[in-house]
Amino acid sequence: MAAETLSEAPQSSLSGVARILVNSGKLNARTAEDIAKLARDQRRSFVAAAVGANAMSSYDLAHTLSHALAVPLVDLDAVDVQKLPQNLVDARTLSQYQVLVLGKRGNRLFIGGADPTDQEAVDRIKFATQLTPEWVLVEYDKLLKIVDSKSTSATEALENIVSGDFEFDVEEQDPNAKPDEDVVADVEDAPVVRFLQKMLIDAINMRASDLHFEPYEQTYRVRFRIDGELREITQPPVAIKDKLASRIKVISRLDIAEKRVPQDGRMKLKFGNRAIDFRISTLPTLFGEKIVIRILDPSSAKLGVDALGYERDEKDRLMSAIRRPYGMILVTGPTGSGKTVSLYTCLNILNQPGVNISTVEDPAEINLPGINQVNVNDKAGMNFATALKAFLRQDPDIIMVGEIRDLETADIAIKAAQTGHLVLSTLHTNDAPTTLTRLLNMGVPPFNIASSIILISAQRLARRLCENCKAPAEYPREALLRAGFKPEDVDGSWKPYKAVGCSACSNGYRGRVGIYQVMPITEPIQRVILGEGTALDIAEQAAREGVRDLRQSGLVKVRHGHTTLEEVISVTNQ
Repeated sequence: MAAETLSEAPQSSLSGVARILVNSGKLNARTAEDIAKLARDQRRSFVAAAVGANAMSSYDLAHTLSHALAVPLVDLDAVDVQKLPQNLVDARTLSQYQVLVLGKRGNRLFIGGADPTDQEAVDRIKFATQLTPEWVLVEYDKLLKIVDSKSTSATEALENIVSGDFEFDVEEQDPNAKPDEDVVADVEDAPVVRFLQKMLIDAINMRASDLHFEPYEQTYRVRFRIDGELREITQPPVAIKDKLASRIKVISRLDIAEKRVPQDGRMKLKFGNRAIDFRISTLPTLFGEKIVIRILDPSSAKLGVDALGYERDEKDRLMSAIRRPYGMILVTGPTGSGKTVSLYTCLNILNQPGVNISTVEDPAEINLPGINQVNVNDKAGMNFATALKAFLRQDPDIIMVGEIRDLETADIAIKAAQTGHLVLSTLHTNDAPTTLTRLLNMGVPPFNIASSIILISAQRLARRLCENCKAPAEYPREALLRAGFKPEDVDGSWKPYKAVGCSACSNGYRGRVGIYQVMPITEPIQRVILGEGTALDIAEQAAREGVRDLRQSGLVKVRHGHTTLEEVISVTNQ
């Protein structure tokens, strides 16, 4: 059969992949000749034409060539494309020859391709890199998807991004200002506009809290913080960094021409019936401006206390405190521990038509209708202390101070709490007992602390286990006891879980859960404060009253299957 077909189309007219496929019996000579002619007419490779004409599947073709040429075969589905070497071969060459750089060892460069007989590609890459290319076979259809996504030019990559059905709420800058023509061109560059829109909408859909645009000498990367961890999303062309920075500055009302000092701003994105605020921070670096965009979703303040992860006793203590007519409630923890969301959740509960609520923040992160929100403006003389003094002349019922940073702010806030106002604020401390020590170190007298503060809530955020894929884990009894479990807790009546990972989550985690130390200031604790007791003395008294510290609260989340032991140890390791 093969001899008869070869007589119709001489084998000498076939070469490379076509000859191999005919010799292996996968194609007859007539079909191979037709595909070769089609490939020449369309200026495509024989492999592309064969797969496009459905003469062979990518799978069969790759396995046949691997066997015939003794070239290793790799399944691209098992390769993390984000970790492949970057910038060893220019994007135009990758696209032209339909190849992918898989790795480099010494002077050898491993290139993935579907046609290992393409000597022209080898010569071109060898000349450009001064390395010795070695073929690794991959399936053509999988290769094409990756090469198309990675190898287009800067303009093509941006122009191919589809814009979503949303718009920016942009406040025009000074009409008398005359921006440079180059800056205007940068700002109105349509591909850059669509790229930024795509990044923002992707971040929202992926439940990211922050976007990082980071310029380096040879690369420019975009990372999202998802469930508390930074993840690289893409590496757009370096050429767009200045245009992208200008676009972000315009819509966040920052000075486009100023690139030497940090700037802060905000913008709003209207997505259908939903409006989402973003906080912008720029920072000059060696190779351009790094820009961080924080997503401030107003819906997060309306989740309710139950969604934040408070245990029943912790929730009861918090609800009892915010229902008090006066006093001070402090929420403490490091940056990014969810303090703002906790405070806004409380304010949302208290926000009633008959209540006057005022807040001063730096800046106001979430806009809540019915609440009078004030931004700190140090240049204009509007700081926390100034705003608090003004609030007290505005007949407030509830006051929220973004952060207590100095003695003056602390004094005014405490006086407000002592004169019939409910005051909510934050401090950056490790746990609830050390918050009282921090206030003492600021210079606040012990009697003022004891008489004004009614509750302190310290908190952390831990990654929540994915319900779809979490699996039981086995830990030695000694490891559980070292982590903080009591002997009676490790009786075998429950099992901890571990992260596995599936298509619905990120490495086995999806979302985050709060870990809290909710400490009411009871009379015994007041006596410890008035006796100038240490943070350790306060912690011991709180423990006697049944207040769990952060580690113990985290272990409760482990017992309930909300998170892993490793995650709790990580976020409560003090």
